[in-house]
Amino acid sequence: MVYLPFLLIFNLISYFPSSSHAQNADLILPLKAVNLGNWLVTEGWMKPSRFDGIINKDLLDGTQVQFRSTKLNKYLCAENGGGTVVVANRPSPSGWETFRLWRVSESCFNLRVFNKQFVGLGSQGVQAVSDTPTDTETFEIVRKDDDHNRVRFKASNGLFLQAQSETLVTADYAESSWDDSDPSVFIMTIVNTLQGEFQITNGYGPDKAPQVMQDHWNSYITEEDFNFMSANGLSAVRIPVGWWIAQDPTPPKPFVGGSSIALDNAFTWAEKYGMKVIIDLHAVKASQNGDEHSGARDGFLEWGDYNIDETVAVIEFLAARYGVRPNLAAIALMNEPRAPGVTLDALTKYYKAGYDAIRKYTNAYVILSPRLGPADPKELFSLASTMNRVAIDVHYYNLFSDSFTGMSVQQNIDFVNNQRASDLGSLTSANGPLVLVGEWTAEFARNDASMEDYQRFAKAQLDVYGRATFGWAYWAYNCDRNHWSLKWMIENNFIQL
Repeated sequence: MVYLPFLLIFNLISYFPSSSHAQNADLILPLKAVNLGNWLVTEGWMKPSRFDGIINKDLLDGTQVQFRSTKLNKYLCAENGGGTVVVANRPSPSGWETFRLWRVSESCFNLRVFNKQFVGLGSQGVQAVSDTPTDTETFEIVRKDDDHNRVRFKASNGLFLQAQSETLVTADYAESSWDDSDPSVFIMTIVNTLQGEFQITNGYGPDKAPQVMQDHWNSYITEEDFNFMSANGLSAVRIPVGWWIAQDPTPPKPFVGGSSIALDNAFTWAEKYGMKVIIDLHAVKASQNGDEHSGARDGFLEWGDYNIDETVAVIEFLAARYGVRPNLAAIALMNEPRAPGVTLDALTKYYKAGYDAIRKYTNAYVILSPRLGPADPKELFSLASTMNRVAIDVHYYNLFSDSFTGMSVQQNIDFVNNQRASDLGSLTSANGPLVLVGEWTAEFARNDASMEDYQRFAKAQLDVYGRATFGWAYWAYNCDRNHWSLKWMIENNFIQL
């Protein structure tokens, strides 16, 4: 009996690798961090010029387009959203009249419809019935030289798609003109675009993408940046990564290898300048939210139970590779899953399995993100109570909602001091998980704010988010939009940490 407590304690201690104790011995909370966004997971809005070398850069994967027949003055439509014929009888466009591009080459594409089938050739005309695109679902989009919105579709049979009537669309037209009366001419409207990792790598293609990405990794974030961050009061970085990093150096196409080496460098630089690292799985295979920063190809949210094992494998890769690093502070299991597409049941299963995978290698913190959308911000608290060394990640932006439109500067500041403070306080309890404000920014929904306004708004957030028990992370370090760039904000005296 006298030996049982000793054996139990010994077993609990030996459960973790010995390096993990050194790893967290000097972890001082709360962390003051910054996100290295658009480095290892592309977000085109942060540096649009990265896409300038792509031919037809407005027709990347996931671009949502609508097509109006010039002859009929009606829109192409996948009847019933897919599963049957394509018609040209809609006077105005909506979901069924919107097609998502899969880019095959700089001018050839597959068209995915509302119900996720692909437009292709059939015995009764053009239809949308295939779940997997082949040659018969591939079309060359021919653009008029002096008007790129005027297009024709060349099918795999070498003939052009035409709207013979409102209910009959075929691919059997051989003539060539750009007149409004030509049944093969359509006006293309671009409704939405994506500029993520899939889009930039597939857009440049296998010959150019590796060098383009390597040049970006080498220049966007450097050792000098870590020196700057540390010298200006930051204690950590949060680094978004994509699922393809686990298959370096030869990830599936169109992704290119090298991101794990860049992440290795980040750990080395962070250690040199006394900083901690939070690894954040920002992009999971099949997409957890449909956004470009999730690595989505076409904007559909398709992550679910089927993807749990392969996502856990990515987490295990990260834990195995970086668990021995003394400055690993945490691994975040998934960024911004969206409800209701991601179910709480699937997310809970994944978080349990991901936590267990990390604990094979390290006692670094595990960060859990609640779902965006119609979900309870405390939905993970019961799960977190079964785990050790976990934190809940929340993102607070005074943006992306109509409720912020028209707010004065002072109303934005009051919202932070009152509502955000209340929200953060409700998530904080003595026996609950720690809280990380994993993303926030000094930008808000005003285009007339002064330097003093931004200073006041930033200070209010620093004061409130400084109460987060695990810490906060500004979005982002480097960005073409000045108020989103913490480096610019510091250099120009808009913010003081």
